[in-house]
Amino acid sequence: MPGLPNMQGMMKQIQKMQESMSRIQQELETKTVVGEAGGGMVKVTANGKQLLTAITIDKEVVNPADIEMLEDLILAAANKALEDAGKMAQEEMSKATNGMLPNIPGLKLPGF
Repeated sequence: MPGLPNMQGMMKQIQKMQESMSRIQQELETKTVVGEAGGGMVKVTANGKQLLTAITIDKEVVNPADIEMLEDLILAAANKALEDAGKMAQEEMSKATNGMLPNIPGLKLPGF
């Protein structure tokens, strides 16, 4: 029938996209980003799955009399790392889908 899309070809494309997305999701576990605060005195590492994997705190910023400042620095660095991890995941998934997924109405995926 003229005007109808090639369903078999479309299904192959969808299957290829699903395989690519699955591979990228596995790779995102090994890719990391680092969020910093206090001029790099607090660093938080997160992976592409938006899980924190490490926290590094410079000894100079540890002051028992000012725990609140340290808490603020950790929070800022963690939020930056998670934000960057989300962006990284979105960019990687967008490559797999050629930018199609964010434009599909009603489709909600983490990080999109």
